[in-house]
Amino acid sequence: MLNLIVIGFCAALLVSILITPLVKRFAIWIGVVDQPNQRKVHTKVMPRLGGLAIYLAFVVAFIIMLPQIEVMDAGKRALAWALFVGGSMIALLGAVDDKYNLSPKIKFLVQIIAAIIVVVGFDLRIDFINIPFLNAHTLPDWFSIPFTIFWIVGVTNAVNLIDGLDGLAAGVSAIATATLLVMAIFMGNEIVIILTAILLGSILGFLVYNFHPAKIFMGDSGALFLGFCLATLSISGFKQAAVVSFVAPLLILGVPITDTLFAIVRRIVNKTPISEADKNHLHHRLMSLGLSHLQTVLVIYLISISFGILAILLSNQPLWVTLVILPLLLLFLQLGAEYTGIISQKQPVIHFLRRTRMKVVQLLGSTRMMK
Repeated sequence: MLNLIVIGFCAALLVSILITPLVKRFAIWIGVVDQPNQRKVHTKVMPRLGGLAIYLAFVVAFIIMLPQIEVMDAGKRALAWALFVGGSMIALLGAVDDKYNLSPKIKFLVQIIAAIIVVVGFDLRIDFINIPFLNAHTLPDWFSIPFTIFWIVGVTNAVNLIDGLDGLAAGVSAIATATLLVMAIFMGNEIVIILTAILLGSILGFLVYNFHPAKIFMGDSGALFLGFCLATLSISGFKQAAVVSFVAPLLILGVPITDTLFAIVRRIVNKTPISEADKNHLHHRLMSLGLSHLQTVLVIYLISISFGILAILLSNQPLWVTLVILPLLLLFLQLGAEYTGIISQKQPVIHFLRRTRMKVVQLLGSTRMMK
């Protein structure tokens, strides 16, 4: 298995490194460039369509590994082809959108169709969920099918929302992919190991040119493709793992999911349309606190790595550990949201903790004076 990981990873990495400069020239030639505006951090015209390089590297490595994939059982082959077919649709959608700026309705429709193909055509779905105190609960088709489609489309767009700084979406996706790879190795899931190794190599090769200061952006062709792959692989990676709690996939994709949820809550609180873009995502808020472009990216990398490590650790822990960690994690997210102002400028929990601290200090001072 180690040979398969190395071959798949290195093939994708090499192709990605070699083909990205060619894709950059192609993007400039056909006029697929990103213009700076009030919402964007960059100040000069940048070629995008970099996701095409990630996709092509994935395809080449996939073809190289195809003989190994075809000797696997039908279920594993179905996963591989589901990812290939659905991912190809999403990559094509993103590339066309990078060029012609498609309407959100068209993009959403194609994403749903791709998700339906994966779920119905290849029978890949979230058919059970491990909920505390209920163990592995089998989900009926009437719920599992739309829930899986919702998961795929939701994660696909969540990754797209964090694509706002050089190397941010690519780096966070690489960390999530690496986490999936480690957990697949622990579970002995051969097909997920191969696919995540290929995807990781494709991303890292592109990141050579996308890390700050970026020479090319991935565009929707990359962000949507990566989101779709991560959503699909996270489903397949945990289908066999009854010991993995329902929080593990959420932790692996913690940064894009929480940023999306905060964006939805923020727009509800501010009474603005949920689909309306703004400049208050996590990376925007961190930069408003004084962090540089590079520092912001590295901080979000660290957060993503922390989520990944937590997901790996909790996958092998008893239920009570998860039940202890989860409230602490939610408290951490609330404090982070209040400190950065990602939802609003109100800080109820922070103010409560400060008042509690002052009262404790006063109480201790009074006790010492009495002595």
